[in-house]
Amino acid sequence: MRRKDLEFEVCNRVFLKLAAWKGVVRFGKRRKLSPIYIGPYEIIERIGPVAYRLNLLGELSQVHDVFHISMLCKYISDPSHVLETPEIELRDDLSYEEQPAQILGREVKRLSNKTTPLVKVLWRNHLVEEATWE
Repeated sequence: MRRKDLEFEVCNRVFLKLAAWKGVVRFGKRRKLSPIYIGPYEIIERIGPVAYRLNLLGELSQVHDVFHISMLCKYISDPSHVLETPEIELRDDLSYEEQPAQILGREVKRLSNKTTPLVKVLWRNHLVEEATWE
């Protein structure tokens, strides 16, 4: 038999396999670029010999939180996996001000006898695809 016996402990962290959710959760990616595993998530309870309850947060909070062991992959902690994200300054009302990072293009729009200069702005903490004309 080629299968290896898998067992996890409560408080272990695991990745969650997305293959069985075809088309349901794709995280804005095209099929080829969509992730195979997401996470890591913490195991909060063992339900039976092959089922575990995970602590799902954010975009998965609406999903049933019990998964078969075949949908899980053990996460081994590695300090190089931690990404530093820039801090965003929040106002008292929990809003923030977008900061321009770069001007990607210039254009002049004409409407009847008016001309309006426009610039394409890449905002800090955003992708190039999210640049806007201002």
